[in-house]
Amino acid sequence: MKSKKLRLMCIAGVFTAIVFVFTAYLHVPSGAGYTHVGDGFIYLAACMLPRPYAIFVGAGGAMLSDLLTGYAMWAPGSVIIKTAAVLFFSFRSNKIINARNMIALIPASILCIGGYYLYHSIITLNLISPMADIPGYVTQSVLSGAVFIFIGAAFDKLKMKERMGLEGDI
Repeated sequence: MKSKKLRLMCIAGVFTAIVFVFTAYLHVPSGAGYTHVGDGFIYLAACMLPRPYAIFVGAGGAMLSDLLTGYAMWAPGSVIIKTAAVLFFSFRSNKIINARNMIALIPASILCIGGYYLYHSIITLNLISPMADIPGYVTQSVLSGAVFIFIGAAFDKLKMKERMGLEGDI
């Protein structure tokens, strides 16, 4: 029992670090924030780990990135948005790339685009100027979706869930 939890915590820690690196250091500044592909790794974690661990990956990786790169004002929004985005994906299948998880990219993208627009509107008390960041949010969603599909398909081909002991109901 303890070894299973320890394995899940270790895998979640690695995913959190990957999300942090791909969000904090491999991004392009855009508008008030930045565009990155870290969400693709959040989606991947959501398909591989039980929900509490995946939520930690999404919220933790995004929050650390915001706090440690000078965008601390975005951290509360990132925690809420990334936590909610994880909920669309399922880890219960042995395959990462399946119909449910492919469809989940749509509401997760809408949530991220709309959520960051709304959060930006709240912190600036302005509904108009945050619209300038929407193209960056759309780009981020499309690129993150592509990263998720590409790496998820590779993981499926390599049977990574089985190799990591993450197949089926954990």
